[in-house]
Amino acid sequence: MSETVAGHARYTFRLRLSSTARTAVEAEWGRCRWVWNECVAMSRKVHRLNRDAEEKITCGPAQLDRMLTGARRSMAWLREGASVPQQQIIRDFAKSRAKALGDVKARLPMRQRAGMPRIKRKRDALPSLNYTQRGFRLKGGRLHLAGGIVLTVVWSRGLPSDPSSVRVYRDSLGHWYASFVVQAVTEALPETGRAIGIDWGVSETATTTSDAHDLPHAQHGKTAAARLAHYQRMMARRRTAKNRPDTNGYRKARRAAAKVSKKIARQRQDTGRKWAKAVVRDFDHLAVEDFRPKFLAKSTMARKAADAAIGAVKTALVEMARKHGRTVHLVHPAHTTMDCAHCGARAKHRLPLSERTYTCTACAAVSPRDKNSARVMLVRAGLVPGQC
Repeated sequence: MSETVAGHARYTFRLRLSSTARTAVEAEWGRCRWVWNECVAMSRKVHRLNRDAEEKITCGPAQLDRMLTGARRSMAWLREGASVPQQQIIRDFAKSRAKALGDVKARLPMRQRAGMPRIKRKRDALPSLNYTQRGFRLKGGRLHLAGGIVLTVVWSRGLPSDPSSVRVYRDSLGHWYASFVVQAVTEALPETGRAIGIDWGVSETATTTSDAHDLPHAQHGKTAAARLAHYQRMMARRRTAKNRPDTNGYRKARRAAAKVSKKIARQRQDTGRKWAKAVVRDFDHLAVEDFRPKFLAKSTMARKAADAAIGAVKTALVEMARKHGRTVHLVHPAHTTMDCAHCGARAKHRLPLSERTYTCTACAAVSPRDKNSARVMLVRAGLVPGQC
């Protein structure tokens, strides 16, 4: 098995934090959150001044870095923390602000624009600290952060190369993670000389030209829907008035609901990755429908489409193919359900979703609708259907 370097990848691991380490990390996050909020305040001030001024004032990373330098010089509390995560929070702010301004300049509709950065409130914002290579090191299997913070990493697998950066964060369940950025390594699998066409759907998440590799709808969300609804009703009953602190009962119900949602997400991710690995292992060329399931969110199939997690499965398939050196052909989905995979003739009318069998009026070929679409993917990608 040969290995080559191809881009970057993230490797995420659980962290075990002692009470001392947790206190230190949360204090570091408090300083970074203050820096972010100061950046937001400065950005809003500059916006107000620029509305009436003839000469525009900028609020880029250079100006914010000078602001941070002055603040660290005058505030001992801020100097107690490492400078690396505070500088990185400025980089994150600048990137978020630039994206919002770019969307405004491009005149995108309001619903498609990224919002301007907002204040991070202490009780709402989840901790997230970014460290570049000079702000951390791995020693004795433990993660040493700038400022003398030492964290225990649960090494579920090894890193393929030395990490260039790390992000330490906490999720909604209170679990801490370290996400390392490393050089991605391509692990080429043996060639099979086979190709496969893949069509996305709702009744079946993926229909392929190989019956053994079809992905049925796992319905993880439907299985846990009653339990999730129970905790959400509990949250609704225990919700407090606006700007009032949450009660212990509300926080308990919110954590239970978050735990169920997290389990559903992990089940979908696990199902998608296992299926993607099986497809990539058995086929060299993948003709994949370049399907964008976002529009389904406004249809009557929104709940079932979300449970199918087509976007997550497609992403897992593309990433797995790149990791193992397989070729992915993204096929435009237009008219894939109307074309005949055998003769190429196109139906004269749009087929309703209730019609599950495709019958060609030109060559009289009859096949299941989704199977025909999967074969169309192979044809459009320039692959010979007889190879699969």
